[in-house]
Amino acid sequence: MTFICVSIFVEEAASAWADGEAARAAGADLIEWRIDSVAEDVALIERLVKDSPLPCIVTCRGRDEGGEYDGDEQQRVALLERIGLHARPRYIDVELSAFERSANLRQKLKLAIRHPEQWRELDSTLILSSHDFAGRQTDLLRRIERMARESACGVIKIAWMARSLRDNLEAFEILRARHKPTIALCMGPMGLMSRVLAPKFGGLLTFASLRSTSATAPGQPTVEQLVKGYRFRRINAETGVYGVIGWPVEHSRSPAIHNAAFERINFNGVYLPLPVAPDEIAFRTTLDAMLADESLAFRGASITIPHKTHLLDFVRRRGGWIDDAAQASGAANTLVVREDGRLEARNTDVIGIVESVAHALHLASADLRDHRVAVIGAGGMARAAITGFARLGCTVLIHHRDFDKARRLADVLTANLSRHEGSGRIVASRIEKVCASCSHVVINATPVGMVDGPDPSGLPFPRAAGAPVWSRSTLVVESVYAPPITPLLALARQLGLKTLGGLDLLRRQAFHQFRAWTGHDLAFEDFEALAANAEGQVPLM
Repeated sequence: MTFICVSIFVEEAASAWADGEAARAAGADLIEWRIDSVAEDVALIERLVKDSPLPCIVTCRGRDEGGEYDGDEQQRVALLERIGLHARPRYIDVELSAFERSANLRQKLKLAIRHPEQWRELDSTLILSSHDFAGRQTDLLRRIERMARESACGVIKIAWMARSLRDNLEAFEILRARHKPTIALCMGPMGLMSRVLAPKFGGLLTFASLRSTSATAPGQPTVEQLVKGYRFRRINAETGVYGVIGWPVEHSRSPAIHNAAFERINFNGVYLPLPVAPDEIAFRTTLDAMLADESLAFRGASITIPHKTHLLDFVRRRGGWIDDAAQASGAANTLVVREDGRLEARNTDVIGIVESVAHALHLASADLRDHRVAVIGAGGMARAAITGFARLGCTVLIHHRDFDKARRLADVLTANLSRHEGSGRIVASRIEKVCASCSHVVINATPVGMVDGPDPSGLPFPRAAGAPVWSRSTLVVESVYAPPITPLLALARQLGLKTLGGLDLLRRQAFHQFRAWTGHDLAFEDFEALAANAEGQVPLM
């Protein structure tokens, strides 16, 4: 079993005790009392340890490894010895660097902890730890070897700031090769995978915070996020790993949606945010590494900005299967990894956006055939929208700030759909003309208006284009779902037009991803209800 340990910085007795009780109520297994700031108050520390609501770790971390203790080292040594002998916590955490540097510290600690040469009956186990907040320790493996050789060391702890998702894979390898109970964690946004998947690889524990504002290390999730959001107690060696790959992914609601759906059908999978830097080399090397690690059981991913075309190229190079929607649009948003290693690239955005628009207009998808659709943008979502509606026989206009780019995309997608009988026309148009469009549907397929996008307060067309003169029957569609009301949707509502937000698109494409990964026939209405409930529950980033 991998434990959840809540780190609590102790400032004074009442708040520390309240947080300890809250950690127990939230489902934690251990408490780490961080006594950096109260090291002089021995009575308080002893009381906290002796009456701790849960078994505990005592840590007094120096500033050189990310802590706040800046007092005399001899006082710290004496304190830890006394706590071990009299308060008897389950663990005492000491930095490897301090342990190796100070013969006095080694001698005093060995008097206060359990180890093979100890003649007293004591309760405390020594955690030897090493942290690097800048990146991977250059002598990481040598440090681990020295900890393993030290007879007084009961638990090895190693933590470093992840620079990419591949750092997590090394942490998992450390856990697989362990000879002693081991904690191997990566810090920062890139390191979340190591924290959530610790039970998959036999980590002794993972650290969590009680609330997002009280994290004691970068990237530390809350207990609630681990237990409720990521289904931590369900993760085992066979758990399949899924996620959303993009840059950025902090805003994504997909982890909440898919984990809730996995829970509903008792599916042994976990879905994570997987940030990958916005270039094809980073994308390719990350996927190569994750697929090569068989014990990871990487089974699939949602692909978002800016990697949708990268996925298509990646699967094509590997000889994988590509669905018609991805072939026609030249982009894919879904990776499926079969158990035999076969790869599939799909584009569920295509069917998702068509179904969303048809539902909003109270029509069957086939009844959209003679509609005129204006699409703003030329990225992955734009390709999906253009392809989806053109395949139905709609006339699709591509509006882009770079008219030549719009024209090239129109030519490419027209050629891709040339074998599809009954396809509609795809026409490039200048961005200013979108405001005078006589289209039945206007779709923003750009990230403009997104909370952490390039222009969160802007519109997807230049203000010089003037106010839109769209028909009162025009449906204005937004692919952005955070915030739920973007500047475009706010403008459309002021004009009295029908609107469709990005959440519906998100849920419908996610529903088809869920079916591709699980093979489960859960009805969309049930999936939608799960998604709506999950989105309002635990934020996972």
